[in-house]
Amino acid sequence: MVQQVSPTVIYPDSDGQPMAENTQQFQWIVVIKENLEILFANRPDVFVAGDLLWYPVEGDNKTRQAPDAMVAIGRPKGHRGSYRQWEEDNIAPQVVFEILSPGNRLAEMNRKFKFYERYGVEEYYIYDPERLDLAGWRRGESELKMIEEMSGWVSPRLQIRFEFPPTGLELYYPDGRRFLTSVELHQQAEAAQRQAQESEQLARRAEEELAEEKLRSQRLAEQLKRLGIDPDSQV
Repeated sequence: MVQQVSPTVIYPDSDGQPMAENTQQFQWIVVIKENLEILFANRPDVFVAGDLLWYPVEGDNKTRQAPDAMVAIGRPKGHRGSYRQWEEDNIAPQVVFEILSPGNRLAEMNRKFKFYERYGVEEYYIYDPERLDLAGWRRGESELKMIEEMSGWVSPRLQIRFEFPPTGLELYYPDGRRFLTSVELHQQAEAAQRQAQESEQLARRAEEELAEEKLRSQRLAEQLKRLGIDPDSQV
């Protein structure tokens, strides 16, 4: 009797597609992904990734998608070549972001929508930075339903707030801070460092002035004593 051996299924870590088609799309992907990393930095059970292939079905290496940014709540942080759902306690990423570029086609976006709807995404957000167009969907009982008003919308899963002024999308942390680019974060850190240094210099200068005043008082007291005057006298 010949025993048949099932072939090993290979799940590639790359689909051969570029992460982004232009600098604007790339910047938005990085801003959203990195700020989500910051948001959940103290949560070891939240995994955030950008442009990572997600395989929802074991044994099927054709059914896959690489969201521009995704959040899997309930999964540990750590490096992965791909997100293989059956190795992740069968937890699907709950929140997915896609940033459009001129190369995106309607048929492609429809395929992505059907994929996310079928495989359990709870919140799906699409932003077109060129056309300044924002859309979002939230899972109902069995399907993704469009969010009618995105400006002011607060993500149920992430608790981040979406604002959509005429200048384009703005995202805010639960505490009201705005999502910033890496350059803005660096500038903010530098400003905080300068302020801390200035405060330290002011405190040191105040200590030096206090010490000088104390020294002057001591010298004056010594001079008064040499003249036979008690500096501590109340008269």
